[in-house]
Amino acid sequence: MFANALDHQLTQLEAARHRFGRNEVARVVKLLNRLNAARFPDPASLIRFHEALLFLRAFPQGPSVIRVTERILNSFHKKVEALRRAGADMAEFDTFEVSGIAGTQMEDTLSFDVAGWLVKHMPGQVKIAWENYEPGRELGTTGPRFVPLLEDDAYVEADTPWRRWLEAAAGEFGRRKNAIPAWLIERFGQLPLPPNQKAELYESLRIPLRWNLKNSVITRTRNWKPVRSIFYHTTSLISRSQVSLADELAGRPPKLTKLSLKQSDEIIDMIREVMLVRYRELYGTTLGDPRSVCRADFGTHEAGRGVTIYLWNLPPDRRLPLRAYVAGLTLKNGVPINYIEAIGLCEWMEVGFNTFYTFRGGEAGWIYAQVLRCLCHRMGTTCVSVYPYQLGHENEEAIESGAFWFYRKLGFRPGRADLQRLAESEEQKIAADSKYRTPARTLKRLAAGHVFYDVSGTDLARSEVGAWDRFSTRNIGLRVNQRMARDFGGDAVRMREHSKRALERELGVSTSSWKPLEKAAFENFALVLTQVPGLHTWTQEEKEDLVRIIRAKAKPDEMLYLQLTQRHRRLRKALLTLGS
Repeated sequence: MFANALDHQLTQLEAARHRFGRNEVARVVKLLNRLNAARFPDPASLIRFHEALLFLRAFPQGPSVIRVTERILNSFHKKVEALRRAGADMAEFDTFEVSGIAGTQMEDTLSFDVAGWLVKHMPGQVKIAWENYEPGRELGTTGPRFVPLLEDDAYVEADTPWRRWLEAAAGEFGRRKNAIPAWLIERFGQLPLPPNQKAELYESLRIPLRWNLKNSVITRTRNWKPVRSIFYHTTSLISRSQVSLADELAGRPPKLTKLSLKQSDEIIDMIREVMLVRYRELYGTTLGDPRSVCRADFGTHEAGRGVTIYLWNLPPDRRLPLRAYVAGLTLKNGVPINYIEAIGLCEWMEVGFNTFYTFRGGEAGWIYAQVLRCLCHRMGTTCVSVYPYQLGHENEEAIESGAFWFYRKLGFRPGRADLQRLAESEEQKIAADSKYRTPARTLKRLAAGHVFYDVSGTDLARSEVGAWDRFSTRNIGLRVNQRMARDFGGDAVRMREHSKRALERELGVSTSSWKPLEKAAFENFALVLTQVPGLHTWTQEEKEDLVRIIRAKAKPDEMLYLQLTQRHRRLRKALLTLGS
């Protein structure tokens, strides 16, 4: 097939993703089969075909579209291999936007937890990218824990052959089977240290790992979850302009179903696969707690559209000091289309929502509304905040996509008065001239601050609109560190001990018999609460409720902690004051 003809057919297929009607299914299937038989001369054209296939698998017009897309995707690695044999530049497959296609290779410096997961799920496929790795002092100081006598070389020689040392320690099997990464991970795992300290040591080495995806099911190409039924699109996709966030949030809350541990493990594995092949790591997707996974299944009827949302929390030993954390994943007809991060305190929630590049033309506004429905229900949120990066602050891709207007047209407002005025000025220009487009420099100005959505329906939401506009837990942390420098000579241990004793006296409790995670939570709160003036005037009931909140931070369900913070008006006021 000539290049012009191939380009024309790819353009037709890309357009067909948004065409619906009685005859469209047959047209799409015919086009898919013709393209499947074509010879692709370069990575760019093959990548276009791949992305269109994935979109159609998630947003199919009929059963035959599902059957054909799955058949082509399951053997897609052969097309990639044909390009490799033809001498194509395979680097085009390794960009942030399109990585993870079957038949390709990936390389990344992973966290300890993800690296451990990878070597377990792809045995023998993971190796160290030695040509991109120059270990030095960090391996010389960490390595002796599991490489005997390494000090005699690393401490005094300038030309330590690190690879030879590790190959000798891992043995012949390690050299032949690419098992050095697995051997290293196992050694770190056996160190008598808490999990976070093991991770800290391993990650200090910054080891680049390389792995071949081959035709693995963890690739973007084949990573979908089998579902009992499919929602087929027979009419146009829901546009953002058709979505009323107020109406969606005012409706009945979605039902959240707790999953079995086996089902939960499958979802936690899936999100790690999804993020790994896209060169992404998120705290909550790497460290999700399988015991907390719940599902909102919207169904395959017209109102549900084949969407399923999964949410989970962090395990007690990996939680944030003050805020509660929820992460999540959305499937569309079993295909992963976005990931979710929400961090909350009291009734405030900061949310991150990232739709993968392939699916950004696919009902993103409506799906975002369903995500917020789930999060607000799960977390008790009445104030939703979106941080500047999502809008375009130091994020060129968000500027190019006009992300600010995605949120603004759903009803979000800037938290800064100057940015609110700028947004209103731009809206007047758009209303006066349908061809006007906000310049990139203006979008960057609009992305300089948070935007907020105030959920109506509660007395608190109505009476305190704007209460969280200037809040950040970073402000609280900086205040604590300034006090440490000023009053304790920069000694964190001394400040923690002093603050703990002071709060114990103030609350009339002793933490000596508490569990370790409860003690850690108490120390973190002590750093904050010892800066609250008038704490001694709190009632006994308020102090007892505060103790329950602190201890809840270490309980299995972190949402209990979040709910308790929403009921303690005096604590809420103190946190707002310190963080604003």
